[in-house]
Order: sequence, then C-alpha cells, then structure tokens
Amino acid sequence: MVQLAELTRLCHTFLHVKNLHWIVVEDVNVPSDDLGIFLRKCGVPFTLLSERTPPDQVLPPGQPRWRYPRGVVQRNRGLQWLRDNLKLRLNKGVVYIADDDNTYSLRLFDEIRTTKRVSTWPVALAGRLKWEGCVTKPDHSDVIDRMQTIFKPWREFPIDMAGFAVNLDLILSHPDAKFYADPKFFGMLETNFLKNLGLKNFTELEPKADGCTKILVWHTQAKDPDIISLDKLKTSIQNTMLPCDI
Repeated sequence: MVQLAELTRLCHTFLHVKNLHWIVVEDVNVPSDDLGIFLRKCGVPFTLLSERTPPDQVLPPGQPRWRYPRGVVQRNRGLQWLRDNLKLRLNKGVVYIADDDNTYSLRLFDEIRTTKRVSTWPVALAGRLKWEGCVTKPDHSDVIDRMQTIFKPWREFPIDMAGFAVNLDLILSHPDAKFYADPKFFGMLETNFLKNLGLKNFTELEPKADGCTKILVWHTQAKDPDIISLDKLKTSIQNTMLPCDI
C-alpha cells in the first residue's frame, strides 16, 4: 500500500542525478501496466523487469523481517540483465542496489561514481544502531580500521545493502556472483555476494562520505497505515483509492 509513495519519493530523488539508469524489478510474473505508466511519467531512464519470489522464499507469517532475506531473486534478475546487455570494459558504470524504502542524499550518487571496485559508507538507522558501517583510521581517512555493528560482527563484510556500490566491471567479470536466499545464512546476503566478487574482507573496501564520517543514506521504512473501511463506520463505502499521480 505504501510502495507508490516510496517510489514517488525515489523518483524525485533520481531526477536530480545525472547519467543514472534505473533498473526496476517487480515481484510479479509479468510487469504491471500501472508501474510502467508510473515510470514513464517519472522521467528517469529506466528498465522494467519482473521476477516472482518463489513460495519457499516468502516470509512466513509471524517471522521477523530480517529472518528471511527479501528481494533476492529480484536483485539477481537485475544482475542478469546487466550481464546480458552490457560488455566488460566497454560499458562503464557503478551499480548500486537501492531499496525503495530508503532515503538518499544526492551527494551519495556523486560519491559512488569514483568507485574502483567496491566502495562503502555508513548507513543511518541500520542494524538497531543510530548508524552502522565503516570507521576509518584517525590518521588515514582512506583506510578502514573497523566496522561499527552489533549484528554478527564476525562477518567479513558487516554492512547493510544500502552501504556499498560495485564497479560494473567487477560484476561483469564475475558472472556467477549472485545473492542467496537460504535462511540458514540469514544476515549474510551482502557478505556472500561480495566474497563471490573476489573480495576477502571489509579492509578492501573504498571508504566514501569523507572517510566514513558523514551520513548520506538512511534506512527508513514506511509503515502500512491503519485503515478502517468507511462501510464499517456505517457511512459511504470507500472501495478504492483515488487515482495517484506524480
């Protein structure tokens, strides 16, 4: 119910970013007409794909959101599109996986343009902390000393999905690198992906955001509103939402 509001916010952010191509992967078998209309009205260059989440990867009722990773097959579909349509060392770019419910500073997209392999920065309101992510050495702002996190701190890459970007060449040169939905590896989505790209641990990441001292992305989440049907209040029936526009 809140996704259109989140996409509208994301659209108006991306409109201010130069040379950006938005790959949107919808969790359906066939892309919906409504989403296609929305993206065309938005005005950001886009590719609309679809990939339905398999039943065995759907979060069971009552389970916490972090227990089963969301968007795994959709992210992999986006990676496959890149590999099918772009050529190693011919097409240049940086890949950032942007969740629709996060909030982004425009400066973030300028920062990641210089990513050589994989860059990183702190993410606010993530991992039950005010911010989670990289901490650089006091006398070397270009060297990561440690990662601030409380969730599985032993991970080789204890970062949030919103906290890293990958050079396109690295993705194209590792055609088998993808995300895995196995629940026994919960919390390891980012780590396993980066290891499949040939990295060993967080010390190989390139710190951005003034040596990991600035917040450029917030892990915000829109909450589904508590809506009561008007017919339950014995008044006029409210069957549908009014038409939306951007």
